[in-house]
Amino acid sequence: MFPDWLLKLLQPTENPGIAASLILVFLVMAVGITLGKLKIQKISLSISGVLFAGILAGHLGYRLDPHTMDFLRDMGLILFVYAVGMQVGPSFFASFRKDGLLYNALAIGTVLGGGLVTILLWTTTGTGMDNLVGIMSGAVTNTPGLGAAKAALNDVAAKHSGSVFNDPTNAYAITYPFGVLGVIAVMVLGKYLFKINVKQETALFEQGVKKNYPAPQTTKCRVTKPAYIGKSIDDLLQDMNDTIIVSRLKHSGSVIVESPQGNTVLKERDVLMLVGLPEDVEKAVSILGQVSTDRFIESESNTKATTILVTSNRAVQKSIEQLELEDYFGVHITRVYRSGLELLATPSLVLHYGDRIRVVGTDESLKKVVKLMGNSEKRLMEPQLLSIFLGIVLGVIVGSIPILLPGLSAPVKLGMAAGPLLVALLISRFGGISTIHSFLNQSAILFMKDFGICLFFAAVGIHAGETFYQTFIKFNGLQWMLYGLCITILPMLTMVLIARWIFKINYMPLLGLMAGTYTDPAALAFSSSYFNNDLPTQAYATVYPLVTILRILVAQLLVLYFAG
Repeated sequence: MFPDWLLKLLQPTENPGIAASLILVFLVMAVGITLGKLKIQKISLSISGVLFAGILAGHLGYRLDPHTMDFLRDMGLILFVYAVGMQVGPSFFASFRKDGLLYNALAIGTVLGGGLVTILLWTTTGTGMDNLVGIMSGAVTNTPGLGAAKAALNDVAAKHSGSVFNDPTNAYAITYPFGVLGVIAVMVLGKYLFKINVKQETALFEQGVKKNYPAPQTTKCRVTKPAYIGKSIDDLLQDMNDTIIVSRLKHSGSVIVESPQGNTVLKERDVLMLVGLPEDVEKAVSILGQVSTDRFIESESNTKATTILVTSNRAVQKSIEQLELEDYFGVHITRVYRSGLELLATPSLVLHYGDRIRVVGTDESLKKVVKLMGNSEKRLMEPQLLSIFLGIVLGVIVGSIPILLPGLSAPVKLGMAAGPLLVALLISRFGGISTIHSFLNQSAILFMKDFGICLFFAAVGIHAGETFYQTFIKFNGLQWMLYGLCITILPMLTMVLIARWIFKINYMPLLGLMAGTYTDPAALAFSSSYFNNDLPTQAYATVYPLVTILRILVAQLLVLYFAG
Protein backbone atom coordinates (compact mmCIF):
# COMPACT_ATOMS: atom_id res chain seq x y z
CA MET A 1 0.00 0.00 0.00
CA PHE A 2 2.84 2.40 0.90
CA PRO A 3 6.13 2.58 -1.03
CA ASP A 4 9.20 1.11 0.68
CA TRP A 5 10.94 4.46 1.05
CA LEU A 6 7.97 5.87 2.97
CA LEU A 7 7.72 2.79 5.20
CA LYS A 8 11.40 3.19 6.11
CA LEU A 9 10.66 6.71 7.29
CA LEU A 10 7.52 5.84 9.27
CA GLN A 11 8.04 2.33 10.67
CA PRO A 12 9.86 1.75 13.99
CA THR A 13 13.45 0.61 13.60
CA GLU A 14 16.52 0.21 15.81
CA ASN A 15 18.80 2.20 13.48
CA PRO A 16 16.85 5.08 11.95
CA GLY A 17 18.39 7.70 9.69
CA ILE A 18 18.36 11.42 10.29
CA ALA A 19 15.27 11.97 8.11
CA ALA A 20 13.29 9.30 9.96
CA SER A 21 14.43 10.75 13.30
CA LEU A 22 13.28 14.24 12.39
CA ILE A 23 9.89 13.00 11.18
CA LEU A 24 9.46 11.06 14.42
CA VAL A 25 10.35 14.04 16.62
CA PHE A 26 7.90 16.40 14.90
CA LEU A 27 5.12 13.79 14.89
CA VAL A 28 5.67 13.22 18.61
CA MET A 29 5.50 16.97 19.22
CA ALA A 30 2.26 17.25 17.25
CA VAL A 31 0.63 14.32 19.10
CA GLY A 32 1.94 15.61 22.45
CA ILE A 33 0.53 19.10 21.92
CA THR A 34 -2.86 17.56 21.09
CA LEU A 35 -2.68 15.36 24.18
CA GLY A 36 -1.72 18.34 26.33
CA LYS A 37 -4.91 20.20 25.40
CA LEU A 38 -7.13 17.56 27.02
CA LYS A 39 -8.45 18.79 30.38
CA ILE A 40 -9.72 16.93 33.43
CA GLN A 41 -11.18 19.21 36.12
CA LYS A 42 -9.31 22.24 34.71
CA ILE A 43 -6.03 20.29 34.80
CA SER A 44 -4.11 19.48 31.63
CA LEU A 45 -0.66 18.17 30.76
CA SER A 46 -0.08 21.27 28.60
CA ILE A 47 3.31 21.23 26.88
CA SER A 48 4.48 18.25 28.99
CA GLY A 49 2.13 16.06 26.92
CA VAL A 50 5.02 15.88 24.44
CA LEU A 51 7.09 13.97 27.01
CA PHE A 52 4.45 11.28 27.40
CA ALA A 53 3.85 11.04 23.66
CA GLY A 54 7.60 10.46 23.30
CA ILE A 55 7.60 7.76 25.98
CA LEU A 56 4.76 5.98 24.19
CA ALA A 57 6.62 6.17 20.86
CA GLY A 58 9.79 4.78 22.45
CA HIS A 59 7.82 1.98 24.10
CA LEU A 60 6.31 1.05 20.70
CA GLY A 61 9.80 0.54 19.27
CA TYR A 62 10.58 3.91 17.70
CA ARG A 63 14.15 5.10 18.06
CA LEU A 64 16.22 8.18 17.28
CA ASP A 65 19.61 8.47 15.63
CA PRO A 66 21.91 8.94 18.70
CA HIS A 67 23.70 12.03 17.38
CA THR A 68 20.44 13.62 16.24
CA MET A 69 18.88 12.91 19.63
CA ASP A 70 21.76 14.53 21.54
CA PHE A 71 21.66 17.62 19.33
CA LEU A 72 17.88 18.10 19.51
CA ARG A 73 17.83 17.54 23.28
CA ASP A 74 20.55 20.09 24.03
CA MET A 75 19.38 22.59 21.41
CA GLY A 76 15.84 22.47 22.74
CA LEU A 77 17.01 23.03 26.30
CA ILE A 78 19.19 25.98 25.28
CA LEU A 79 16.37 27.70 23.35
CA PHE A 80 13.97 27.20 26.25
CA VAL A 81 16.14 28.61 29.05
CA TYR A 82 17.51 31.47 26.93
CA ALA A 83 13.97 32.63 26.09
CA VAL A 84 12.93 32.37 29.75
CA GLY A 85 15.92 34.46 30.82
CA MET A 86 15.16 37.18 28.27
CA GLN A 87 11.49 37.20 29.26
CA VAL A 88 11.78 37.50 33.05
CA GLY A 89 15.18 39.22 33.41
CA PRO A 90 14.04 42.85 33.95
CA SER A 91 11.36 41.99 36.51
CA PHE A 92 13.69 39.44 38.16
CA PHE A 93 16.30 42.03 39.11
CA ALA A 94 13.77 44.76 39.90
CA SER A 95 11.95 42.45 42.34
CA PHE A 96 14.96 42.28 44.67
CA ARG A 97 14.26 45.81 45.85
CA LYS A 98 11.20 44.62 47.75
CA ASP A 99 9.57 41.20 48.20
CA GLY A 100 11.85 39.42 45.72
CA LEU A 101 14.56 38.88 48.32
CA LEU A 102 12.13 37.12 50.67
CA TYR A 103 10.53 35.13 47.83
CA ASN A 104 13.89 33.88 46.61
CA ALA A 105 15.06 33.05 50.14
CA LEU A 106 11.96 30.87 50.66
CA ALA A 107 12.45 29.29 47.23
CA ILE A 108 16.12 28.50 47.93
CA GLY A 109 15.17 26.87 51.24
CA THR A 110 12.58 24.73 49.43
CA VAL A 111 15.09 23.64 46.77
CA LEU A 112 17.67 22.70 49.41
CA GLY A 113 14.91 20.92 51.34
CA GLY A 114 14.15 18.79 48.28
CA GLY A 115 17.85 17.95 47.98
CA LEU A 116 17.95 16.96 51.66
CA VAL A 117 14.90 14.67 51.30
CA THR A 118 16.63 13.06 48.29
CA ILE A 119 19.76 12.40 50.35
CA LEU A 120 17.64 10.90 53.15
CA LEU A 121 15.96 8.58 50.64
CA TRP A 122 19.41 7.59 49.33
CA THR A 123 20.63 6.68 52.81
CA THR A 124 17.47 4.82 53.90
CA THR A 125 16.09 3.08 50.80
CA GLY A 126 19.17 1.78 49.01
CA THR A 127 18.04 3.43 45.76
CA GLY A 128 20.96 4.64 43.64
CA MET A 129 21.51 8.36 43.21
CA ASP A 130 21.37 7.93 39.42
CA ASN A 131 17.70 6.98 39.80
CA LEU A 132 16.98 9.30 42.73
CA VAL A 133 18.19 12.40 40.89
CA GLY A 134 15.69 11.52 38.13
CA ILE A 135 12.98 11.00 40.75
CA MET A 136 13.83 14.39 42.25
CA SER A 137 13.86 16.19 38.89
CA GLY A 138 10.45 14.74 38.01
CA ALA A 139 9.06 15.42 41.47
CA VAL A 140 9.97 19.09 41.18
CA THR A 141 9.10 19.17 37.43
CA ASN A 142 12.51 20.63 36.60
CA THR A 143 13.66 19.69 33.10
CA PRO A 144 16.99 21.61 33.12
CA GLY A 145 17.95 19.77 36.32
CA LEU A 146 17.41 16.46 34.53
CA GLY A 147 19.63 17.61 31.67
CA ALA A 148 22.35 18.66 34.13
CA ALA A 149 22.11 15.33 35.99
CA LYS A 150 22.49 13.35 32.76
CA ALA A 151 25.55 15.42 31.79
CA ALA A 152 27.09 14.92 35.24
CA LEU A 153 26.50 11.15 35.08
CA ASN A 154 28.26 11.08 31.71
CA ASP A 155 31.22 12.99 33.21
CA VAL A 156 31.47 10.55 36.13
CA ALA A 157 31.21 7.56 33.79
CA ALA A 158 34.00 9.00 31.62
CA LYS A 159 36.24 9.46 34.68
CA HIS A 160 35.54 5.93 35.94
CA SER A 161 35.55 3.57 32.98
CA GLY A 162 33.86 0.73 34.87
CA SER A 163 30.91 2.78 36.04
CA VAL A 164 27.47 2.03 34.60
CA PHE A 165 24.49 4.22 35.48
CA ASN A 166 20.77 3.99 34.88
CA ASP A 167 19.16 6.66 32.72
CA PRO A 168 17.47 9.10 35.18
CA THR A 169 14.93 10.01 32.48
CA ASN A 170 12.89 6.89 33.29
CA ALA A 171 12.50 7.89 36.92
CA TYR A 172 11.81 11.47 35.84
CA ALA A 173 8.98 10.35 33.57
CA ILE A 174 7.42 8.20 36.30
CA THR A 175 7.37 10.94 38.94
CA TYR A 176 6.75 13.99 36.72
CA PRO A 177 2.91 13.72 36.57
CA PHE A 178 2.72 13.38 40.33
CA GLY A 179 5.06 16.35 40.72
CA VAL A 180 2.54 18.47 38.81
CA LEU A 181 -0.42 17.02 40.73
CA GLY A 182 1.41 17.41 44.07
CA VAL A 183 1.93 21.14 43.56
CA ILE A 184 -1.70 21.59 42.49
CA ALA A 185 -2.92 19.58 45.50
CA VAL A 186 -0.99 21.86 47.91
CA MET A 187 -2.45 24.94 46.18
CA VAL A 188 -6.01 23.69 46.68
CA LEU A 189 -5.30 22.41 50.21
CA GLY A 190 -3.87 25.81 51.18
CA LYS A 191 -7.01 27.57 50.02
CA TYR A 192 -9.10 25.59 52.51
CA LEU A 193 -6.46 25.45 55.25
CA PHE A 194 -6.08 29.24 55.32
CA LYS A 195 -9.76 29.91 54.45
CA ILE A 196 -8.84 32.06 51.46
CA ASN A 197 -11.38 34.51 50.02
CA VAL A 198 -9.97 35.09 46.53
CA LYS A 199 -11.60 38.51 45.95
CA GLN A 200 -10.53 39.81 49.35
CA GLU A 201 -7.01 38.43 48.95
CA THR A 202 -6.70 40.03 45.50
CA ALA A 203 -7.83 43.41 46.81
CA LEU A 204 -5.30 43.25 49.66
CA PHE A 205 -2.54 42.32 47.22
CA GLU A 206 -3.31 45.22 44.88
CA GLN A 207 -3.32 47.66 47.81
CA GLY A 208 0.10 46.35 48.84
CA VAL A 209 1.47 46.72 45.31
CA LYS A 210 0.38 50.36 45.09
CA LYS A 211 2.05 51.03 48.43
CA ASN A 212 5.30 49.12 47.90
CA TYR A 213 5.77 49.59 44.14
CA PRO A 214 4.41 53.06 43.38
CA ALA A 215 4.39 54.08 39.72
CA PRO A 216 5.45 57.57 38.67
CA GLN A 217 2.62 60.06 38.95
CA THR A 218 1.90 63.48 37.47
CA THR A 219 0.92 66.45 39.65
CA LYS A 220 0.29 70.13 38.85
CA CYS A 221 1.94 72.57 41.28
CA ARG A 222 1.67 76.35 41.67
CA VAL A 223 4.77 78.18 42.92
CA THR A 224 3.74 80.35 45.89
CA LYS A 225 6.53 80.00 48.47
CA PRO A 226 9.26 82.67 48.40
CA ALA A 227 12.10 80.14 48.85
CA TYR A 228 12.10 79.17 45.15
CA ILE A 229 10.81 82.33 43.50
CA GLY A 230 13.71 83.63 41.41
CA LYS A 231 15.56 80.32 41.53
CA SER A 232 16.12 78.05 38.52
CA ILE A 233 14.67 74.62 37.88
CA ASP A 234 18.21 73.22 38.22
CA ASP A 235 18.25 74.54 41.81
CA LEU A 236 15.01 72.70 42.51
CA LEU A 237 16.25 69.45 40.93
CA GLN A 238 19.52 69.66 42.86
CA ASP A 239 17.65 70.05 46.15
CA MET A 240 15.41 67.10 45.17
CA ASN A 241 18.41 64.94 44.12
CA ASP A 242 16.94 64.59 40.61
CA THR A 243 14.02 62.49 41.90
CA ILE A 244 11.43 64.57 40.01
CA ILE A 245 11.04 65.89 36.46
CA VAL A 246 9.53 69.26 35.52
CA SER A 247 7.97 68.46 32.16
CA ARG A 248 5.86 71.59 31.59
CA LEU A 249 5.74 75.19 32.79
CA LYS A 250 3.14 77.96 32.38
CA HIS A 251 3.55 81.49 33.66
CA SER A 252 0.66 83.01 35.58
CA GLY A 253 -1.80 84.80 33.31
CA SER A 254 -0.42 83.14 30.17
CA VAL A 255 -1.86 80.31 28.09
CA ILE A 256 1.51 79.37 26.54
CA VAL A 257 2.89 76.07 27.85
CA GLU A 258 6.61 75.38 27.45
CA SER A 259 8.92 72.46 28.14
CA PRO A 260 11.35 74.28 30.45
CA GLN A 261 15.13 73.95 30.55
CA GLY A 262 17.30 73.74 33.64
CA ASN A 263 18.17 77.45 33.61
CA THR A 264 14.52 78.54 33.44
CA VAL A 265 13.82 80.89 36.38
CA LEU A 266 10.72 80.26 38.46
CA LYS A 267 8.32 83.18 38.96
CA GLU A 268 5.58 83.67 41.49
CA ARG A 269 2.39 81.73 40.67
CA ASP A 270 4.05 79.73 37.87
CA VAL A 271 2.33 76.39 37.29
CA LEU A 272 4.60 73.35 36.91
CA MET A 273 3.85 69.81 35.78
CA LEU A 274 5.83 67.52 38.10
CA VAL A 275 6.52 63.83 37.38
CA GLY A 276 7.96 61.47 39.99
CA LEU A 277 7.21 58.87 42.62
CA PRO A 278 4.31 59.89 44.90
CA GLU A 279 6.37 60.74 47.98
CA ASP A 280 8.91 62.77 45.95
CA VAL A 281 6.18 64.71 44.15
CA GLU A 282 4.45 65.41 47.45
CA LYS A 283 7.71 66.73 48.90
CA ALA A 284 8.32 68.97 45.85
CA VAL A 285 4.81 70.43 46.09
CA SER A 286 5.28 71.15 49.79
CA ILE A 287 8.47 73.18 49.24
CA LEU A 288 7.23 74.99 46.12
CA GLY A 289 3.72 75.94 47.09
CA GLN A 290 0.47 74.06 46.53
CA VAL A 291 -1.35 71.68 44.20
CA SER A 292 -2.82 73.52 41.22
CA THR A 293 -6.09 72.96 39.38
CA ASP A 294 -4.97 74.94 36.31
CA ARG A 295 -6.06 73.03 33.19
CA PHE A 296 -4.29 75.23 30.65
CA ILE A 297 -0.97 73.53 31.45
CA GLU A 298 -2.39 70.32 29.98
CA SER A 299 -2.91 72.00 26.61
CA GLU A 300 -1.38 70.22 23.61
CA SER A 301 -1.39 73.30 21.35
CA ASN A 302 2.28 74.18 21.88
CA THR A 303 3.79 71.43 24.02
CA LYS A 304 2.85 67.82 23.40
CA ALA A 305 3.56 64.40 24.90
CA THR A 306 4.20 61.32 22.79
CA THR A 307 5.61 57.80 23.14
CA ILE A 308 8.71 56.90 21.10
CA LEU A 309 10.41 53.54 20.54
CA VAL A 310 14.15 53.23 21.16
CA THR A 311 15.45 51.30 18.13
CA SER A 312 18.52 53.30 17.05
CA ASN A 313 22.04 52.29 18.08
CA ARG A 314 22.78 56.00 18.66
CA ALA A 315 20.52 55.95 21.73
CA VAL A 316 20.88 52.37 23.01
CA GLN A 317 23.07 51.86 26.08
CA LYS A 318 23.24 55.56 26.84
CA SER A 319 21.87 57.23 29.94
CA ILE A 320 19.24 59.95 29.63
CA GLU A 321 21.80 62.43 30.90
CA GLN A 322 24.30 61.43 28.19
CA LEU A 323 21.73 62.03 25.44
CA GLU A 324 21.37 65.70 26.52
CA LEU A 325 17.92 65.93 24.98
CA GLU A 326 16.99 68.91 27.11
CA ASP A 327 20.03 70.91 25.96
CA TYR A 328 19.82 70.00 22.26
CA PHE A 329 16.07 69.77 21.68
CA GLY A 330 14.42 71.30 24.76
CA VAL A 331 12.42 68.14 25.53
CA HIS A 332 11.98 65.97 28.61
CA ILE A 333 11.74 62.19 28.94
CA THR A 334 9.32 61.59 31.81
CA ARG A 335 8.80 57.82 31.79
CA VAL A 336 10.39 54.67 30.36
CA TYR A 337 8.28 51.56 29.73
CA ARG A 338 10.27 48.32 29.75
CA SER A 339 9.08 44.68 29.93
CA GLY A 340 5.88 45.62 31.76
CA LEU A 341 7.65 48.04 34.14
CA GLU A 342 6.99 51.79 34.30
CA LEU A 343 10.20 53.58 35.27
CA LEU A 344 10.83 57.22 36.16
CA ALA A 345 13.22 58.75 33.62
CA THR A 346 15.99 59.78 36.03
CA PRO A 347 19.21 61.17 34.50
CA SER A 348 21.19 58.01 35.28
CA LEU A 349 18.68 55.61 33.73
CA VAL A 350 20.24 53.74 30.77
CA LEU A 351 18.03 53.14 27.74
CA HIS A 352 17.69 49.64 26.32
CA TYR A 353 16.80 48.55 22.82
CA GLY A 354 13.01 48.25 22.59
CA ASP A 355 12.24 50.69 25.43
CA ARG A 356 9.22 52.94 25.01
CA ILE A 357 9.88 56.46 26.27
CA ARG A 358 7.36 59.20 27.08
CA VAL A 359 8.67 62.53 25.75
CA VAL A 360 7.30 66.07 26.24
CA GLY A 361 8.21 68.93 23.87
CA THR A 362 7.19 70.93 20.81
CA ASP A 363 6.21 69.31 17.51
CA GLU A 364 9.47 70.30 15.87
CA SER A 365 11.64 69.05 18.72
CA LEU A 366 9.73 65.76 19.00
CA LYS A 367 10.37 65.06 15.30
CA LYS A 368 14.11 65.45 15.92
CA VAL A 369 13.94 63.10 18.91
CA VAL A 370 12.08 60.51 16.80
CA LYS A 371 14.98 60.54 14.28
CA LEU A 372 17.51 60.11 17.08
CA MET A 373 15.65 57.27 18.80
CA GLY A 374 14.66 55.35 15.66
CA ASN A 375 11.00 54.75 16.59
CA SER A 376 10.76 51.82 14.16
CA GLU A 377 7.94 49.41 14.98
CA LYS A 378 8.93 47.38 11.94
CA ARG A 379 12.46 46.89 13.27
CA LEU A 380 11.09 45.66 16.59
CA MET A 381 8.95 43.10 14.80
CA GLU A 382 11.94 41.64 12.97
CA PRO A 383 13.63 38.75 14.82
CA GLN A 384 16.97 39.83 16.28
CA LEU A 385 18.79 36.77 14.90
CA LEU A 386 22.35 38.07 15.34
CA SER A 387 21.61 38.98 18.93
CA ILE A 388 20.06 35.55 19.65
CA PHE A 389 22.90 33.60 18.02
CA LEU A 390 25.69 35.51 19.73
CA GLY A 391 23.87 35.39 23.08
CA ILE A 392 23.52 31.62 22.87
CA VAL A 393 27.20 31.25 21.87
CA LEU A 394 28.19 33.24 24.95
CA GLY A 395 25.80 31.21 27.12
CA VAL A 396 27.21 27.86 25.95
CA ILE A 397 30.76 29.11 26.61
CA VAL A 398 29.82 30.22 30.14
CA GLY A 399 28.02 26.91 30.73
CA SER A 400 31.14 24.96 29.68
CA ILE A 401 33.50 26.58 32.20
CA PRO A 402 34.66 23.85 34.63
CA ILE A 403 34.38 24.74 38.34
CA LEU A 404 36.52 22.56 40.60
CA LEU A 405 35.06 21.82 44.03
CA PRO A 406 36.84 19.89 46.79
CA GLY A 407 36.04 16.19 47.05
CA LEU A 408 34.60 15.84 43.54
CA SER A 409 35.99 13.53 40.90
CA ALA A 410 34.68 15.77 38.10
CA PRO A 411 34.23 19.56 37.87
CA VAL A 412 30.84 21.22 38.20
CA LYS A 413 29.58 23.12 35.15
CA LEU A 414 26.63 25.44 34.74
CA GLY A 415 25.89 23.36 31.64
CA MET A 416 23.63 23.84 28.64
CA ALA A 417 20.78 25.07 30.83
CA ALA A 418 22.19 27.42 33.48
CA GLY A 419 24.87 28.98 31.23
CA PRO A 420 22.50 30.39 28.59
CA LEU A 421 19.96 31.27 31.31
CA LEU A 422 22.51 33.28 33.29
CA VAL A 423 23.75 35.11 30.18
CA ALA A 424 20.18 35.91 29.11
CA LEU A 425 19.41 37.33 32.57
CA LEU A 426 22.49 39.56 32.50
CA ILE A 427 21.82 40.74 28.94
CA SER A 428 18.22 41.59 29.79
CA ARG A 429 19.38 43.40 32.94
CA PHE A 430 22.08 45.54 31.33
CA GLY A 431 20.37 45.98 27.98
CA GLY A 432 22.89 44.12 25.86
CA ILE A 433 26.54 43.51 25.10
CA SER A 434 27.69 45.32 21.96
CA THR A 435 25.43 43.95 19.16
CA ILE A 436 23.61 41.55 21.52
CA HIS A 437 20.33 43.29 22.42
CA SER A 438 18.09 42.54 25.36
CA PHE A 439 14.90 43.02 23.35
CA LEU A 440 12.97 40.12 21.86
CA ASN A 441 9.38 40.60 20.82
CA GLN A 442 6.85 38.54 22.73
CA SER A 443 5.98 36.23 19.85
CA ALA A 444 9.66 35.34 19.34
CA ILE A 445 10.10 34.59 23.04
CA LEU A 446 7.00 32.38 23.17
CA PHE A 447 8.07 30.51 20.05
CA MET A 448 11.62 29.90 21.32
CA LYS A 449 10.38 28.80 24.72
CA ASP A 450 7.67 26.40 23.57
CA PHE A 451 9.58 25.04 20.58
CA GLY A 452 12.68 24.48 22.69
CA ILE A 453 10.92 22.59 25.48
CA CYS A 454 9.00 20.50 22.91
CA LEU A 455 12.28 19.44 21.27
CA PHE A 456 13.72 18.51 24.65
CA PHE A 457 10.64 16.59 25.79
CA ALA A 458 10.39 14.71 22.50
CA ALA A 459 14.06 13.66 22.53
CA VAL A 460 14.21 12.56 26.17
CA GLY A 461 10.75 10.97 26.03
CA ILE A 462 11.53 8.76 23.03
CA HIS A 463 14.81 7.69 24.60
CA ALA A 464 13.19 6.99 27.99
CA GLY A 465 10.37 5.03 26.36
CA GLU A 466 12.85 2.34 25.23
CA THR A 467 13.14 1.01 28.79
CA PHE A 468 10.28 2.78 30.58
CA TYR A 469 8.07 -0.28 31.11
CA GLN A 470 10.96 -2.54 32.14
CA THR A 471 12.19 0.12 34.56
CA PHE A 472 8.74 0.56 36.08
CA ILE A 473 8.48 -3.19 36.75
CA LYS A 474 12.12 -3.73 37.78
CA PHE A 475 12.36 -0.87 40.24
CA ASN A 476 8.73 -0.88 41.42
CA GLY A 477 7.43 2.30 39.87
CA LEU A 478 4.79 2.73 42.59
CA GLN A 479 7.59 2.98 45.14
CA TRP A 480 9.31 5.64 43.04
CA MET A 481 6.04 7.56 42.89
CA LEU A 482 5.92 7.55 46.69
CA TYR A 483 9.52 8.80 46.89
CA GLY A 484 8.66 11.53 44.42
CA LEU A 485 5.63 12.66 46.39
CA CYS A 486 7.81 12.98 49.51
CA ILE A 487 10.24 15.21 47.58
CA THR A 488 7.34 17.23 46.14
CA ILE A 489 5.12 17.77 49.14
CA LEU A 490 7.29 17.88 52.29
CA PRO A 491 9.48 20.89 51.33
CA MET A 492 6.56 22.72 49.71
CA LEU A 493 4.22 22.34 52.68
CA THR A 494 6.98 23.59 54.97
CA MET A 495 7.56 26.62 52.73
CA VAL A 496 3.85 27.44 52.48
CA LEU A 497 3.31 27.30 56.24
CA ILE A 498 6.35 29.49 56.93
CA ALA A 499 5.40 31.97 54.19
CA ARG A 500 1.80 32.30 55.35
CA TRP A 501 2.07 32.07 59.14
CA ILE A 502 5.41 33.78 59.77
CA PHE A 503 5.83 36.23 56.87
CA LYS A 504 2.09 36.78 56.21
CA ILE A 505 2.55 36.56 52.43
CA ASN A 506 -0.60 37.13 50.41
CA TYR A 507 -1.94 33.87 48.98
CA MET A 508 -2.06 35.10 45.37
CA PRO A 509 1.71 35.64 45.01
CA LEU A 510 2.23 32.58 47.20
CA LEU A 511 0.59 30.52 44.43
CA GLY A 512 3.14 31.89 41.97
CA LEU A 513 5.90 31.21 44.48
CA MET A 514 4.83 27.57 44.69
CA ALA A 515 4.70 27.14 40.91
CA GLY A 516 7.95 29.04 40.38
CA THR A 517 9.86 27.12 43.06
CA TYR A 518 8.93 23.91 41.24
CA THR A 519 9.44 25.53 37.80
CA ASP A 520 5.98 24.24 36.96
CA PRO A 521 4.14 26.13 34.20
CA ALA A 522 1.24 23.64 34.37
CA ALA A 523 0.67 24.52 38.04
CA LEU A 524 0.90 28.23 37.22
CA ALA A 525 -1.71 27.82 34.48
CA PHE A 526 -3.93 25.88 36.91
CA SER A 527 -3.65 28.59 39.57
CA SER A 528 -4.63 31.29 37.07
CA SER A 529 -7.61 29.25 35.89
CA TYR A 530 -8.81 27.77 39.21
CA PHE A 531 -8.45 31.01 41.19
CA ASN A 532 -9.46 33.14 38.16
CA ASN A 533 -6.47 35.39 38.75
CA ASP A 534 -3.26 36.39 36.93
CA LEU A 535 -1.50 37.78 40.01
CA PRO A 536 0.66 34.66 40.67
CA THR A 537 2.61 35.24 37.44
CA GLN A 538 4.90 37.97 38.84
CA ALA A 539 6.02 35.90 41.83
CA TYR A 540 6.59 32.96 39.47
CA ALA A 541 8.90 35.09 37.32
CA THR A 542 10.66 36.46 40.41
CA VAL A 543 11.93 33.09 41.63
CA TYR A 544 12.07 31.05 38.40
CA PRO A 545 15.57 32.06 37.18
CA LEU A 546 17.42 31.60 40.48
CA VAL A 547 15.53 28.39 41.25
CA THR A 548 16.37 26.95 37.84
CA ILE A 549 20.08 27.64 38.29
CA LEU A 550 20.05 26.24 41.84
CA ARG A 551 18.17 23.08 40.84
CA ILE A 552 20.72 22.50 38.08
CA LEU A 553 23.59 22.82 40.57
CA VAL A 554 21.86 20.66 43.21
CA ALA A 555 21.22 17.88 40.67
CA GLN A 556 24.87 17.95 39.57
CA LEU A 557 26.22 18.00 43.13
CA LEU A 558 24.04 15.06 44.17
CA VAL A 559 25.40 13.05 41.24
CA LEU A 560 29.04 14.05 41.74
CA TYR A 561 29.04 13.48 45.50
CA PHE A 562 26.79 10.42 45.80
CA ALA A 563 26.75 8.58 42.45
CA GLY A 564 30.49 7.97 42.09
